[in-house]
Amino acid sequence: MRRVIVEYAKLTRDILDMLIDKYPDGYDYEDIISFKNAKGETVKAVELRTEDTAYLVKVSSKLESAMEEYAEDEDYFDDNDDFDVNVPDNENED
Repeated sequence: MRRVIVEYAKLTRDILDMLIDKYPDGYDYEDIISFKNAKGETVKAVELRTEDTAYLVKVSSKLESAMEEYAEDEDYFDDNDDFDVNVPDNENED
């Protein structure tokens, strides 16, 4: 099984849909997984699983807000430049 760590800016519509389906009222403390990344930093995330992938979505106040906004208005994702997939390629480059 593939494991993928997802940050707020890398969220996709599919991942947001899975988050809303799994945590319709938001996630609780017991839903949060803590682990150390390769740099030795503690990361907190919620887990989503598909047949072949385990997603660990990093927890943040922006994530909670995005879930709430997206649950109320699905156009929130398309209209929000916080998500890398909505920024034109030439703006993603440093």
